Amino acid sequence: MLNEELFDEGENQDAYDDLIVSIEAQKRGLNLLIAVCDDASFRDEIIAQYEAELQPAFRAYRVTLARQEPSLKAALNQLLQQEEYLRQQNLAVITVTGAEQLYFLRLGNEQSEQEKFFGYLQWTREGLREFPFAIVLWVTNQILVNLIKKAPDFWSWRNGVFRFESKKTNAIPGKELEHIRFVFRDTELASTDTNEDNSFFLPIQDLQGLIEKVEQEQGTKDRSLATLYSRLGDIYRSRLERGESQNYQEEQELAIKYWRKAIELQNESGLQIDLATSLDNLAGIYRATGNYSEAEPLYQQALELRKRLLGENHSSFATSLNNLAGLYKSTGQYTKAELLYQEALELRKRLLGENHADVVASLNNLALLYDEQGRYEEAEPLYLQSLELEKRLVGENHLSFTFILNNLALLYYHQGRYTEAEPLSQQAIELDKRFLGEDNPDVATDLHNLGLIYRAQGRYDQAESLFLESLELKQRLLQKAHPLLADTIYALGYMYREQGRYNEAEPLCIKALELDKHLLGENHPNVAESLNNLAEIYRETGRYDEAEPLYLQALDICERVWGVNHIRSVAVRENLEKLSVAMREN
Repeated sequence: MLNEELFDEGENQDAYDDLIVSIEAQKRGLNLLIAVCDDASFRDEIIAQYEAELQPAFRAYRVTLARQEPSLKAALNQLLQQEEYLRQQNLAVITVTGAEQLYFLRLGNEQSEQEKFFGYLQWTREGLREFPFAIVLWVTNQILVNLIKKAPDFWSWRNGVFRFESKKTNAIPGKELEHIRFVFRDTELASTDTNEDNSFFLPIQDLQGLIEKVEQEQGTKDRSLATLYSRLGDIYRSRLERGESQNYQEEQELAIKYWRKAIELQNESGLQIDLATSLDNLAGIYRATGNYSEAEPLYQQALELRKRLLGENHSSFATSLNNLAGLYKSTGQYTKAELLYQEALELRKRLLGENHADVVASLNNLALLYDEQGRYEEAEPLYLQSLELEKRLVGENHLSFTFILNNLALLYYHQGRYTEAEPLSQQAIELDKRFLGEDNPDVATDLHNLGLIYRAQGRYDQAESLFLESLELKQRLLQKAHPLLADTIYALGYMYREQGRYNEAEPLCIKALELDKHLLGENHPNVAESLNNLAEIYRETGRYDEAEPLYLQALDICERVWGVNHIRSVAVRENLEKLSVAMREN
């Protein structure tokens, strides 16, 4: 039975249907089929699906090419020796993977792993007649381009090519390597134009291998490595932002690793401007992963470097002001954040003019700060101004436009303007899925936000479905301790409490409180929210002695952060009064 949810795009469904038809159409003799997919996880899902659908008519087998000797014929021979069913030439479909792991560059060897692979394909073509089965050879787009050139005889034997589109890929576009062309000077790519419009120029594992080779030959203190490390960190971040990473958390950790290595070398070599950029980049990814204590000193160091080297009338200095303000907002230091955001906005307007992407970002960031503080009347005109400006600059089909849409939807949610919030939130989900694919933390956040809107309207079944979907994505893509994960755990626990589902709510609220304290410190507004929510469960279930200290802790945080008359401080005091009444009545 076809799993229709596996394919989001019509072209992928068509490719799958054509692949099934091509396997079933030729039941005897060699049937060589080439399938193309850059996302290994998506590929494995497709393989599992066609294997299930073709049984029992076709028995399914899998083989993986050997890295050192990537011979298709040798891999098939080994399988044949192990399987009596195949030696009797019964109907079978044999899936071949492993080509995606092969190095494209030679890296000091006489031949690269891919060149060996193409050579075996080209010169053992006739030998494949020994395998009268459907053989599905899986390759990436980068391999496909070179296979056509370097194994033309094998290519001529194909019975079909089936291309499956995906956001995730292991390939780096040539343009992203233009700034580090020097690293290719002793390779077969020395005379290649990296600026060509080739999205499948180089597998990322090749670039890693090339850097390791440079380290071995020139030593790990070679000054040129600082540029390489920094660029590789940039590449990983770009892949994360575009939804191309095959393993989100792993590539996030690799970005951190290479920026750390870049910072060490830049510091030793006196590359101060480059050092400020790397510090800023590393701080940004720490902030994104909730490691605020590690991010703050890096942002401050980058700010001081840029101030000393470039002066206070420079766009890079404005960037540092903006980034440090964002960290202060994340940690509840709102007065500090507002001053820096306003300074960055004025500086950007003066240096770049009113119609610039950085001005849009500053307007949006200041609006976010006001929204988080409950200063909604100040936030809305800034959001609308940034949305209109962004529409003029990049149009409505752009990630940055989607980000502002989401923020405006949340503002309307906070104000109780749910009918205005819902369509904006839905539009943001659709756009982010289109740009980033479904497996991305930004999509998880979008789903969470729409869940908040449904929950506020009492549409609990729809809200629960979205929260659970968001939670599953975040647990799979993010670190075990992450603010975004805590947000959805808290939201789900809050909703269960609203529904009177206290046994389900309590463990979630305790977990959210633990995460918030661990990530944000004891005095963050999110901690106050979690304390208040857990106290509400205890009050509503008659556990008054457990509720009171939690309310008091929450109130203390709210009054210190928000002020005595803020709506959140007032709400906690009202809950505390309800507890006092209940305790007197008992």
